[in-house]
Amino acid sequence: MQINLITGISGSGKSVALRAFEDAGYDCVDNLPVSLLENLVATLANENSERVAVAIDARRGQSIAQLPSILENLKREHQVRIVFLNADTNTLVQRFSETRRRHPLSSADQQSQSATLIEAIDKERSLLEPLRNQAHSIDTSNLPAHALRSRIQDLLKDKPLGLTVVFESFGFKKGVPSEVDLVFDVRCLPNPHYDKALRPLTGSDKSVKEFLEKLPEVVSMENDIVQFIEKWLPHYIADGRSYLTVAIGCTGGQHRSVYLVNRISEHFRAQKDLIALQLNFLDRHRELDSTPATTL
Repeated sequence: MQINLITGISGSGKSVALRAFEDAGYDCVDNLPVSLLENLVATLANENSERVAVAIDARRGQSIAQLPSILENLKREHQVRIVFLNADTNTLVQRFSETRRRHPLSSADQQSQSATLIEAIDKERSLLEPLRNQAHSIDTSNLPAHALRSRIQDLLKDKPLGLTVVFESFGFKKGVPSEVDLVFDVRCLPNPHYDKALRPLTGSDKSVKEFLEKLPEVVSMENDIVQFIEKWLPHYIADGRSYLTVAIGCTGGQHRSVYLVNRISEHFRAQKDLIALQLNFLDRHRELDSTPATTL
């Protein structure tokens, strides 16, 4: 059975993710008590269910600490994947304020609502940290709901085995993505933004690509990043990881980083010798899909 555990910080989009699994034909269960997970899997297995998505969060309190050992037991017979949704604290506070919902770990007798909310978020992060360390993490701080659904749909296309390498472009002016493993700063490269004809375009547009591919420093940066990843990729595979996220950032996340993510991803997809290693590749362009953070 394919078991997908959806967890993460409250307000980060777990309900959106669960609906995406449901739309894909998965048996879905929301807010399941930790102690019932193994019984649920056994019941579904007897019913010949092949795919299930279960949402569990920190409202279960200290029982969440039992989850890693339960998942290890399930991995002996099933394919288990953890999807961890996260967002920065300011974004979460804004979302709770706009929806007027209480955080599941907030106390009822709050004297200072914002202070209590931040404390609840910090407590939740602490409780869920052991799960985050072994999960595929998605930072939804700048993701609208449709972009999160798209990312879940991409995950469902992945092969169950092997390492998935995620190449993600971003803009430093909105901060470095929180869930990344390698970060490359390409702000030193010439910026198409200062060409009025290229400013409204992106690194995926022909005119911007023609502008950048003619610059020796851009070609050199691309080659250096490729060589670094090629050198260390076998070590990440040997480390037993399921996901490796490589983030490439420029100032706005629109031109240079998008161009290089596309180019580098194309390079690795074309390497036939990587197929035997069961490697999968995904592309992400954070700023191109970004809208106000309250859309989740």
